[in-house]
Amino acid sequence: MADSDQQLKSDAFLEQMKTHLTTDAGKEITKKIGLVYQLHIAPKKLGFNEVIYTVDLKKGEVKKGAFEGGKPDATFSFKDEDFIKIATGKMNPQIAFMRGAMKIKGSISAAQKFTPDIFPKPSKM
Repeated sequence: MADSDQQLKSDAFLEQMKTHLTTDAGKEITKKIGLVYQLHIAPKKLGFNEVIYTVDLKKGEVKKGAFEGGKPDATFSFKDEDFIKIATGKMNPQIAFMRGAMKIKGSISAAQKFTPDIFPKPSKM
């Protein structure tokens, strides 16, 4: 039985990103990139029980749910653990794409700007 309320590691990470985008460093990223990304994050297997997030680097916001202002510049699909690895810089996005750990739809040039640099650095535990 699928538990749609399961907690993804990505949920906490994207909550941190919301806060990060309100900082000066976050505002700089918004100004520099100015694109909208939609993330489909699956708990275990791509395409199943995905949680959708919109990372709007035009407005500097992150929200749960599909992008409502037309089409996002690029859409990514990942498994939860792969998203965390990419976002924290532990996995190279190009390698993830070539291995099939990340799927991309939309503008490839927009997708190439989606790097670990746009994410907040994980706080030291």
